[in-house]
Amino acid sequence: MMSTSPLAPADALARTADARPSLTVLSGFWPSATYAVARALLAADPALLLVRHDLAGLGAGSVHRMVRDGSGVLEDERITLAHGCVSCTLREDVLPTLARLARAHPRRDLVLMLPEVVEPEAVAAVCAHCLVDGVPLTDLVRVDSYVTVVDAEHLLDGLVSTDDLKALGIQAADNDHRALADVIVRHIEFADTLVLWGQSREGTYDTSRLSVLLERMAPWAAQVRVDGDLVDAGALTRQLRGTHRHRPETPGVLARGLEGRVLGVHEPHPDCGVVSVVFRARRPFHPRRLHDALEEVNAEVVRSRGHLWLASQPETVVAWDFAGGGLGLGSLGRWLAALPDPHWDEASDDRRLAAALDWDPYYGDRHQHLVFVGLDLDPSALHRTLAGCLLTDAELADGEDAWRRLDDPFAGCFPLADLGPTDTDTDLTGIEGESA
Repeated sequence: MMSTSPLAPADALARTADARPSLTVLSGFWPSATYAVARALLAADPALLLVRHDLAGLGAGSVHRMVRDGSGVLEDERITLAHGCVSCTLREDVLPTLARLARAHPRRDLVLMLPEVVEPEAVAAVCAHCLVDGVPLTDLVRVDSYVTVVDAEHLLDGLVSTDDLKALGIQAADNDHRALADVIVRHIEFADTLVLWGQSREGTYDTSRLSVLLERMAPWAAQVRVDGDLVDAGALTRQLRGTHRHRPETPGVLARGLEGRVLGVHEPHPDCGVVSVVFRARRPFHPRRLHDALEEVNAEVVRSRGHLWLASQPETVVAWDFAGGGLGLGSLGRWLAALPDPHWDEASDDRRLAAALDWDPYYGDRHQHLVFVGLDLDPSALHRTLAGCLLTDAELADGEDAWRRLDDPFAGCFPLADLGPTDTDTDLTGIEGESA
């Protein structure tokens, strides 16, 4: 039982008094493993309400919705939508269904199991910005945790896949060109709880290697390992529900470093063969040398992410997003050093604080912050390659006007609005598909 003594933390006391039903969001790219976790939660708490949506008919404008508890199916309906897309499904049926169930069953908690092509961050964004009958969903339910289930048998194959959803016939819409590896990575990195389900085909060592890989990819997430053959439903429920792990203020993964949050861990010594390298530097990259090194940099990488600055485009924070053999580069807005003081208020408090704590008299808040995770990476060689792409002392001495005239293969890729907001919504349209 949670303490209610005067010495208990204020947020703990608030949660004790919170009468809203709790919502756990389950996601994962392998539905059989995700549904197995959902069934285990139902077995431990038959009053739990499980909501699922099948998007197989989405292209034709319909969605199959199912609601069940431990006793069986409560709702089984096919819903017609005005527009066949994931966003309208979330707005027009998923959120209203959760709100309706919360009002009808205020003492019963909820689990939302997402289709494999729906990214949990999209659900969080809809929950934060869309109203249901004039009120936010969070007025009716308390989002407890975002849990991603990964299947140990298929995880590594998915992370290194170069397929896209359309080629696999599982795209969410006709214009859905997302890569399989990108979707899997986003499921993993948004989660506050990861469930590694089952065992690798290669045995115990390889399963441990996958566990380390998940820890390096999402060091902020709690991890739970489940054998898959024999599941203790009660123990799993205690690990996944009532954790209060969700933090809605946490930025997207590519903006974490700008906000002063953990972007990755520097573990250059292999653990089960997994290496994680953090590269940080103050001086800017030479655009041509960086472009020419992209293939070498990501040659042995499973996942890399972060932000950087190019000498030729000194106002722009450039996002770096690599998975499945494809690199996306895009704009994260302006560096604070490139903004007039009145525009600083458009940045978050955490962004301004992180910049102030790490401010350099010459560079301001501009810096490189990249994380690389892979199997049997050579951290020293990777660091040498990246360091060799930075401006030399002589090039630095030429000054910013000369930097802007450097040979830049990325010219025009990261347009900036005219002194617009410094938000960190990333549009990765720059160098999509630069492969390694």
